[in-house]
Amino acid sequence: MQILKHTLAALAAVLLAGASVPANAAVQVFATVPEWAALAKEVGGAEVSVYQATTAFQDPHRIDAKPSLIAAARRAQLVVATGAELEIGWLPVVLRESGNGRIQVGQPGYLEASNLVTRLDVPTRLDRADGDVHAAGNPHVQLDPRNILKVAEGLTQRLAEIDPAKATVYRANLESFTARWKTAMARWEQEGASLKGTPVWVQHKAFIYLTHWLGMKEVGALEPKPGVEPTSASLAEVLARQQASPAKLVIRAAYQNDGPSKWVAERAKIPAVVLPYTVGGTPEAKDLFGLFDDTLARLKAALK
Repeated sequence: MQILKHTLAALAAVLLAGASVPANAAVQVFATVPEWAALAKEVGGAEVSVYQATTAFQDPHRIDAKPSLIAAARRAQLVVATGAELEIGWLPVVLRESGNGRIQVGQPGYLEASNLVTRLDVPTRLDRADGDVHAAGNPHVQLDPRNILKVAEGLTQRLAEIDPAKATVYRANLESFTARWKTAMARWEQEGASLKGTPVWVQHKAFIYLTHWLGMKEVGALEPKPGVEPTSASLAEVLARQQASPAKLVIRAAYQNDGPSKWVAERAKIPAVVLPYTVGGTPEAKDLFGLFDDTLARLKAALK
């Protein structure tokens, strides 16, 4: 039975690999996380149909490779993933079981956003004792708006390759998005100038691109090691460090348990701030523009 299953999958891959986007049909895009689904809609417009594999309230590191994801991947002409091992626990299974040759790693139908930007926190050594360290660097690249623009350019180019008949449409959409995004970035950088140098704790190292962009200072993470839940003992150590080098905020993503950040915030008498982290993480973060609007608003409100 197992041999038959793999044979059928391989046959399906061969058949699908030879297919192209039919005229007047939308390109089927499989986005692993909400930010890339939102970006695909910006640059693809009416020419794409976007499937979003996860929500803002799911930990993108830990997703089950459900049959619904595999079915969606089977129909896709383009997968947009973060890469840098963010989806390593589930996406390889989804791709393999889809039997879709067009979207396998290395094919035109597979795009990793993290390959289009400069990654931060690239480790100089790898040791499992250090926790879930990503060998290719920190994967949470979406929280620097300059990266969004780079990924938009790469995504547009890839859509144009997959669906050359609509290339001019994709490039026009990119031009419109770029103009609006650059205007918004100038406003965000002006609004965020007062945050420069602000020391913060982060619950998980998911905000390095945001703090790097705004010039904020991460004094440490509540997780004792990446991907390891804080314990009472590790939080007590954080509190001791807070007394020696005070931070002004504790930041967590919407999908994370609020217990550790609240515990530290209450005892250190500093605000605990939940940030949307991605599109849909808060009611205000309805799209990519709302993601950064709300992130800045929440950080500034907490410091008043």
